[in-house]
Amino acid sequence: VRLSFCGKVHPSASAAPDGRTARKERLSEKIKSVLIYECRPVIDRELLQSLPHLKVIANSGVGVDHLDLKLISSFGVKVTNTPHAVSDSTADIGMALMLASARRLVEGNFLNSFHFAADWLGDEVTGATLGIIGMGSIGYKVAKRAKAFEMKILYHNRNQRKEEEEQAVGARYCEKMEDLLQQSDFVILVVNLTPQTHKLIGKRELELMKPTATLINISRGAVVDHDALVEALQNGIIKAAALDVTNPEPLPRDHPLLKLKNIIITPHIGTATVQATRMMTEEAVANIQAVLNGLPIPSEVIPQ
Repeated sequence: VRLSFCGKVHPSASAAPDGRTARKERLSEKIKSVLIYECRPVIDRELLQSLPHLKVIANSGVGVDHLDLKLISSFGVKVTNTPHAVSDSTADIGMALMLASARRLVEGNFLNSFHFAADWLGDEVTGATLGIIGMGSIGYKVAKRAKAFEMKILYHNRNQRKEEEEQAVGARYCEKMEDLLQQSDFVILVVNLTPQTHKLIGKRELELMKPTATLINISRGAVVDHDALVEALQNGIIKAAALDVTNPEPLPRDHPLLKLKNIIITPHIGTATVQATRMMTEEAVANIQAVLNGLPIPSEVIPQ
C-alpha cells in the first residue's frame, strides 16, 4: 500500500502554472484508499467526487462519528476502523483516570508539605462498585482490570454478554442504566457516539448517581451534557469527574469545567502511546490491503 497525502482534488479546475492542479488530477485517478489520522483529511462530497477510483477509507481509531457513513457508502466506498489496536491503551487510561481521581493525585501533586488535612483524604478503589456503560471490547478490558482491584462490576449494554464472559470478570448486567447509576461508586462511559448516545448523561442521569460517585468519560465528549456536569460538580450532586474527552476539544480556556477543583481533564490521550499508534497504523493498512485484494475485511464499519 502506498500512502500519499493529498488536499482537495478539483478535476474541473484549469491547470495551474506550477502544475499542481495537473498533479492532483493524475493522483485522483490513482488513489484507491485514504488513511484517516486524527480526523484528517476531512471526507466530504467534494473529495469523494474527486476520487473516482476510491474503494476504502481506513480510519485510525475506533470512533467514526466524524465520518458521514451513509454519504461514503453511497459512493460505493467502504469504511474501516481499528478497534483491536486501541482497546488496551484506552482501558488503561480509564483505570488511570479512576485511580487519579479517587486518590486525588492531581491535587496532591501541588502540595508542598508532607502533612495533609483530613479533607485531603481520597477514596478506596479496591472493593468499590464500578458501573461500565458500554461493554464492547474496551469496556470488557476495563472490567478485566477492575477485577484485579476486587471491584464489584455492573454493566449496561445494548446486548447482554454471554454468561461465561460475565463470570470471567464477575460482572452483573443491568438492563436499565438507571439501576447502574444508582448503585455505582464510579461510572465509566465506553460507548460510541451516535444519535442515541448524544448527551446520554445529562441532568437526570447525574442526579441518579450517588453524591459520593465519580463520572469517568473515555468515549466521546458529546456523550455528556457539559452544562449539566458543571452544575452537578458545583452543587455536590456527584463528587468528581475525570474526562479524557470533551466537547469541543480542546475546551475554551474560560470554560467553567476548567475552573473546578473536583475534575481531571486530559487531552484525549487514550490511544497516545507508541505501541497503540503503531498498531493502529498496522491495523488500518491491513484493512486497506484486504479491501484492495478482495479479502475478508478485519474491521469494516457497516452504516446503520
